[in-house]
Amino acid sequence: MTTTMHAAFYERTGPARDVLQVGELQLPEPEAGELRVRLHWSGVNPSDVKSRAGLRSSVLPFARVVPHSDGMGVVDAVGAGVDAQRIGQRVWVWNAAWCRAFGTAAQFVVLPQHQAVPLGDEVPDDVAACFGIPALTALHAMLVDGGVAGKQVLVAGGAGAVGHYAVQFARLLGAAQVITTVSSAAKTERASAAGADTVIDYKTEDVAARVRAATQGRGVDRIVEVDINANATLDLELLRPGGECVVYGSGAGQFQLPFFPLISKNLGLRFFIVYNLADDDRTKAQTLLARFLARGALQHQVAARLPLAQIAQAHELIEQGNVVGNVVLQID
Repeated sequence: MTTTMHAAFYERTGPARDVLQVGELQLPEPEAGELRVRLHWSGVNPSDVKSRAGLRSSVLPFARVVPHSDGMGVVDAVGAGVDAQRIGQRVWVWNAAWCRAFGTAAQFVVLPQHQAVPLGDEVPDDVAACFGIPALTALHAMLVDGGVAGKQVLVAGGAGAVGHYAVQFARLLGAAQVITTVSSAAKTERASAAGADTVIDYKTEDVAARVRAATQGRGVDRIVEVDINANATLDLELLRPGGECVVYGSGAGQFQLPFFPLISKNLGLRFFIVYNLADDDRTKAQTLLARFLARGALQHQVAARLPLAQIAQAHELIEQGNVVGNVVLQID
């Protein structure tokens, strides 16, 4: 029986082609409460790319990092205390590389059993590698603070990996109106097909004027924000009094917000990172996601499928911003 596996990894931060390697690593074995997943697909997210590039820290938390937190595969071994009937189960995984040295850019990954979520037969394998970060980020952004039922919601970047799901979840969870911003005609078509009532090309249109017209001058109840650094000033203008901005991303580590518009309009700001969802919030999101998947209620957006050997190209695609949707790696 083999004792090694094929994997991608890096031992220092830097440009993708300089630091990413593909080779053989020791096959991991599950301990008590863990299971092992033979991976079919690995999801590549911007956070994985930033960590590899050293944008958060140039100091590695481990001597060697197998990247990527999202993935899909089949359980092939279990540790003590884990039901052996899980062997052979199709699963999607989350947080594989969060505060851990071993992510999904490998043939196998060992995880605590709750981080491998059973997957229905109706979900394609490659799609399931995009749930941990893109789908759950979008869903939690809609569920937090009372949800979006009856509200007018603006999704920033409605054709992106998270935004495309966010538009759909807003509609499925009862938003009264879904508005989104995009940057091209092709993205306009994609966001409209996902269920957006109003799609605004922020490169060619006056976003504030379009939102005022769409909401009869009232403004929106909630903004789901991908880049608070770039859009903060506009967001404060677009929110109605008492509105809320739910932020999951920023293009810069530091940004400024003017105090008076915030306090004069009684605005709420909510920041979250999907890696650190509370157990109850994650369970709620996963349960709802499973229901939507079982109903076939979601459109999915896998923009690029590459083999593991081309992991550097996959990272570069995300850095260049030329793909509309998720990037996944097929694990042989």
